[in-house]
Amino acid sequence: MKKLNDRAVEIVRQRYEENIKSGQAALKYMEQSTAVYRSVPVACLYMPKFFSHEAYKYLEGAAETICNILDKVIQRYLDDPAYRKLFPFPAELEELILIEAHYPRLLPISRLDIFFNEDDFSFQFCEFNADGASAMNEEREITNATQNSDLVNKMREEYEISPFELFDSWVVEFMDIYESYSNKISAPRIIISDFMERATANEFIEFKKAFQRAGYDADICDIKDFSYSGGELKTADGKKVDVVYRRAVTRDIMDQKDEVSAFLQAARDNAVCIIGNFRTQVIHNKMIFKILRQAETLDFLTENERDYVMRHIPETLSLEACDLDAVLKNKEDWILKPEDLYGSRGVVAGFEAEASDWEKAIKEALQSGGYLIQRYCKPYRTLNLDFNKSQKPELQEFNNITGMFVYNAKLAGLYSRAGSQGTISSYAEGRTMSSLLVKEKK
Repeated sequence: MKKLNDRAVEIVRQRYEENIKSGQAALKYMEQSTAVYRSVPVACLYMPKFFSHEAYKYLEGAAETICNILDKVIQRYLDDPAYRKLFPFPAELEELILIEAHYPRLLPISRLDIFFNEDDFSFQFCEFNADGASAMNEEREITNATQNSDLVNKMREEYEISPFELFDSWVVEFMDIYESYSNKISAPRIIISDFMERATANEFIEFKKAFQRAGYDADICDIKDFSYSGGELKTADGKKVDVVYRRAVTRDIMDQKDEVSAFLQAARDNAVCIIGNFRTQVIHNKMIFKILRQAETLDFLTENERDYVMRHIPETLSLEACDLDAVLKNKEDWILKPEDLYGSRGVVAGFEAEASDWEKAIKEALQSGGYLIQRYCKPYRTLNLDFNKSQKPELQEFNNITGMFVYNAKLAGLYSRAGSQGTISSYAEGRTMSSLLVKEKK
């Protein structure tokens, strides 16, 4: 991958003015695109992330291994009341998690984020996103914006380049999961559902189109607008729902449970197929990083799986149980994270905080509760052009993070982001990059 990135940088330097024009055109495309987050166009970098086939094959294996481990963890949670006590779930959420899904796939869809060292393929996990996993449309749009750029066209002279397809491929895997559902019907009505005031609505439209292309009856419904009676879950237009593609994250559902009572009762009554079922919350909560490294988990993993966990899951402790003096004195080694928020909300990286601000953040987290302290992993850095701040930017270094989209336990594609701050997210001027699969022409 370093060879690919170095070649891309070389082309940009040699053909700077041509790539400035391409970058400006890509920015205009993105400003008018459907890649919008909370009414604002998603900010992107110009140069794609070029993944070699060797790297992608390696990540396929990495995804397969962690999915096997996470499946074992979810199954142990379902089977073992003593193991459940390790997790910080209230009784009402535990009840929902234990509802039978009536299909065997424990983790239907996820985006597993890693800090990937492109030189030696070492990596550390950053986050596990389950049913609410998003950004497929971001990836699609930034790839559209840059696919005919001067850089990509020049790279095509030397390499075979392929984008990742993340919509039709999910429909195939979604329906494969539904085929294993014990109460399946031949022509199910499929509903994509979330709290629409905070949802990535344009992405849902793309998924709806993908289901319809495949010949299925599909629509979108706010999770608050369902009704439930006579054993049937219905949308606002009174039509019966057969399958729900749940995009609403569990934390939001529990925070607004009175507003989604129809959906919850249908789930309790097993009146509808929900992909994914609430059992995915077992690995979505960040406490999983602590629990994976505990003896209660390591004891039921294979030797190879134990080694994998200790190499790739960063040391993670409950804030209340850590050596507070060591964390305060060695702030560069740690990052503070809430157990169950998303979008990097509440995350503080010690290395970029003043000592007084770090101490304040730790104390406030202790007072509020529900925080973890995690060993900080230094991200891999690459050069890129950022047209969001300048019409004629210079190459500068950015921290990188790689997301692995996993559909039905198989790696489906990659999602690349970068930023100049310790946390890489929209809250911290994070940027998206197109992800492309590359191999040399023969």
